Amino acid sequence: MKSKTLFFTLLLFTGIISGSIAQKANFYLGTKPPKGAKLYLDGTAKSLHENWKYWEGPRFSAEMPIKWAEVKDPVDGKPAISSNDPAGAGGKYGAADIVTKDEFRDFEAHVEFLVKNEGGNSGVYLQNRYEIQILDGDYGLHGMAAVINEHLPAKTVYNGVGAWNAYDIQFRAARFVNGKLTEKARVTIYFNGEKIHDNVEIQQVWGGPNSGIDGGNDGGKGITDTPGGLKLQAEGHEVLYRNIWIKPIN
Repeated sequence: MKSKTLFFTLLLFTGIISGSIAQKANFYLGTKPPKGAKLYLDGTAKSLHENWKYWEGPRFSAEMPIKWAEVKDPVDGKPAISSNDPAGAGGKYGAADIVTKDEFRDFEAHVEFLVKNEGGNSGVYLQNRYEIQILDGDYGLHGMAAVINEHLPAKTVYNGVGAWNAYDIQFRAARFVNGKLTEKARVTIYFNGEKIHDNVEIQQVWGGPNSGIDGGNDGGKGITDTPGGLKLQAEGHEVLYRNIWIKPIN
């Protein structure tokens, strides 16, 4: 009996049972905004309409109010916002994307998302320029957690369809001297608590003018010294978002 008790005590201590592994694996979900950060999306329509707007780029075809719906989170029943805007059906990115009303240069951000169905597609755009991809089933340069077309994630830590995931982002904007670009933007990203991009340089905006700020400027290479909001992409898929906060860095 003593040996059995000791065995289970050791298991509890090491986290093999008692749920501590799950707690460790999910510490990044539900992370509260730190001091100086603002919660931009708590999963409710109220927070959506208070803090976000449509990005009215060249392909914009949606109509106010924002049609991203508040839905029931399939995991825990809490509210979440769906990216499945009717105007974005068929993969029409730029038709119904939403962006924060506030604009940023350097910042930290936390973004939680859930891909509801296989092949679900969306994206998180830093400064409404640089896309961090959300795409179920693809792990290439255009796939999940890639700095699109430029950097592959160092690890594959996606939780899969029907589960919540989190990007923790540290972004440093491009630098300019007398209006001339002197340093490219850089980003460090943790995906579900694991570092997947370590201060990587971002070369340009991809996807053309429908993609974001400067997308139509010199083929996306003509980056300007203009702040931008955090943008979420609508491509006709059921990708859910909640607990998005941003902290500007001076």
